[in-house]
Amino acid sequence: MTGSTLTSTPFTAASTAADVISGIDLTGRRAIVTGGASGIGAETARALAGAGADVTIAVRDMTAGERTATDIALDTGREITMTPLDLADRSSVSAFVAAWSGPLHILVDNAGATALPLARTPAGWEMQFATNHLGHFELACGLHRNLVAADGARIVSVSSCAHLRAGVDFDDIHFERRAYDPWLAHGQSKTANVLFAVEATRRWGHEGIVANALTPGLVRTDVRRRADRVGPARLRTAIGGSGAAWKTPQQGAATSVLLAASPLVDGVSGRYFEDCVEAGPHEPGTRTGVAAHALDPEAAARLWDLSVRTLA
Repeated sequence: MTGSTLTSTPFTAASTAADVISGIDLTGRRAIVTGGASGIGAETARALAGAGADVTIAVRDMTAGERTATDIALDTGREITMTPLDLADRSSVSAFVAAWSGPLHILVDNAGATALPLARTPAGWEMQFATNHLGHFELACGLHRNLVAADGARIVSVSSCAHLRAGVDFDDIHFERRAYDPWLAHGQSKTANVLFAVEATRRWGHEGIVANALTPGLVRTDVRRRADRVGPARLRTAIGGSGAAWKTPQQGAATSVLLAASPLVDGVSGRYFEDCVEAGPHEPGTRTGVAAHALDPEAAARLWDLSVRTLA
């Protein structure tokens, strides 16, 4: 999906969500940020609310969500709606969709599981794939009519440079036959996040919906607590290399906010961004760029069809 000219902006890896949102008015826009209770999700919600959007944070931990909603309200002067959502629980996703009414201008698929030990949903799905891809897929499809009603909606799919580690293994997505590797499973799910944006662009672009994916970079947030147990050096190596630099949550949220709200990316869809610019092709030996397997239109269409069948 990446063309010969990559989308650039004046922002960099050092830019923050506040830098990106400066001067943008989101009054009248409605936004959902999954995983908005902490980390880059909270900072994404804060930036969108500060620009005037009506923000709903969808969270598993209601106590943490309440603290974050209160903090953002005090910081921005805008009330934040908090709604329970467990992406690995289909009944939770269904309840969230049923409760939403009216247009949805911005959907930030931010929540995610990172390098979990092998766990499965009651349906037998591998937990990282179920949470990071299938849950968000079901959420976006369930809210499709609301996105259409917004007449220019944006979907932001938070992936990771971990997508470089693995494509989607269509022969054994849920590790029923192959040995389970938490980082391989994570990489597969993050590739799925990019493929979703590619295929959503093809299927929904004519309805005014744009969808893009991104890596926030390496950010010290609560979502990495489990991964942090292996130590920062091993975590860097597992995700993308020893030369990787950590970002603050405010910097990590910048690219999400860019894709959610900035006029600099109007009309851009089906792309993968890093450090607030569209990424070029991955070069072996680096942790930057986008893998060809994540932008493969055939894989994107195949994953969409498989997801529909899985959730039928």
